[in-house]
Amino acid sequence: MVPLVSREVPRTVKFHAPEIVFGVDSLGEAAHAAVRLGAVRPLLVTDPGLIEAGWVDELLGHLRDACLRPEVFSAVTPNPKDHEVAAAFERYAEAGCDVVLGIGGGSVMDAAKGVAILATNGGGILDYVGVDRVTRPIPPTVMVPTTAGTGADVSQFCIVTDTERATKVTILGRALVPDVTVIDPRLLTTMPEWLGAASGLDALTHGVEAYVSLAHNPLTDHHALRAVGLVSESLTASMADPRSISARLVMAQASLEAGMAFTNAILGAAHAMSHQVGGLLDKPHGVINGILLPHVVRFNAAADPAPYVAIAAGMGLDAQHAPPVEAAAAVADRVEELAREVGVPRGLSELGVPEDVLPRLAAQSLEDSCMTTNPRAATVGEITELFRAAM
Repeated sequence: MVPLVSREVPRTVKFHAPEIVFGVDSLGEAAHAAVRLGAVRPLLVTDPGLIEAGWVDELLGHLRDACLRPEVFSAVTPNPKDHEVAAAFERYAEAGCDVVLGIGGGSVMDAAKGVAILATNGGGILDYVGVDRVTRPIPPTVMVPTTAGTGADVSQFCIVTDTERATKVTILGRALVPDVTVIDPRLLTTMPEWLGAASGLDALTHGVEAYVSLAHNPLTDHHALRAVGLVSESLTASMADPRSISARLVMAQASLEAGMAFTNAILGAAHAMSHQVGGLLDKPHGVINGILLPHVVRFNAAADPAPYVAIAAGMGLDAQHAPPVEAAAAVADRVEELAREVGVPRGLSELGVPEDVLPRLAAQSLEDSCMTTNPRAATVGEITELFRAAM
């Protein structure tokens, strides 16, 4: 266990988290939670892959056994689009639904949150971009993650693609923390290999960025470092044996720990930049994070490398005993190495990012809510150079 050392004068902090149900064969608890939250006709938001995997039918069985009349919306794609949220809300309203359940990865859970926002606040989902713009309480929400990394099931974030501007936008507020999350590691065994890699790197990025965030605190530090350690130790092994429940359980815990850290500490430049690339190309968020994070670590460490000593320790690196500058460099190198091990491309150019859009992506990054808690301020020119280094 990495010892936590206070990096600041103690202050009053808040820590937001949903009710958490964690364990193998816990999926049925989602139905019990919906009943406790007053559901009669819940809307179940999901995607075609989860239907094919059989998890949606299993959950529908639990909901019907609980005497509920669920409605299903499954037209959610990776990086959920503004028009998909609108269509899902239309289904919610037409069917007279009362509780929102999301079973899927981060895209599905973000879409489910979007439905809940519109159900009581009205308008269009892009009206709520920014911090604390959701002013009315949303319907009860229950989330069931099927990937290990996004943290959407415990977070106050909702990430949606603005299709007109071809960018991902951040909606942030305490109202978006789900009421209940049900984490059944069985559901992670059907992830395709690329998704296991992407979601694991997303969890690692959450842990690293939460630990160095300007909004970190001793409570978030604990979960951030725990997530970093679990991902570093277990991601490669979990992909080598994807049907292993024990390996998936560890990654499920890593995702949970990282989610609790970043929803309270917020994030940083890697996420702000990743949102722009994801919105432009509709590529996996965690893969983009895996490419960008080493460059952001080096950029931030140039101003203050000290926090990366604890991160190096969490990753089990010998450089934890070296000067902070060397520890930070070792962290960046290890992230790059881990990304290569799980098959992530070496640069953004391999994803199809053209050189001429980098200044625009940089300007959009500075407008992202995640940038406000990055530990080092940046200019458009500096973010452009970070993108260029990551090409």
